[in-house]
Amino acid sequence: MAFLEVRANPNAATRNAVPFLLEVQADLLATLGTRVVVPLYRQEAAPKTLMTRLTPRVSFQGQILVAMVPELAGVAHRDLGAVIGDLASLRTEVVGALDLLFTGS
Repeated sequence: MAFLEVRANPNAATRNAVPFLLEVQADLLATLGTRVVVPLYRQEAAPKTLMTRLTPRVSFQGQILVAMVPELAGVAHRDLGAVIGDLASLRTEVVGALDLLFTGS
């Protein structure tokens, strides 16, 4: 497990709108059976929001995606799809969105 790994969404019911999940759990907690993830929505399918700092746009595999940080969830590690990349280059934006969600600053 690595912070900011991108995984394929294993849920067929939501995969069209949310093709990927972004792991945001610290590497230190890799022994836990769950992972905290943020859904990465296709831009056209993302819920509308004016809070772009809370929902950063990211580019992955030639697509513009919206990291819907307010929808983060815990998912069993065994249920996650394969790792297909990472967004480590966007650490500042993602950590900023998580900080806004948890502390309001």
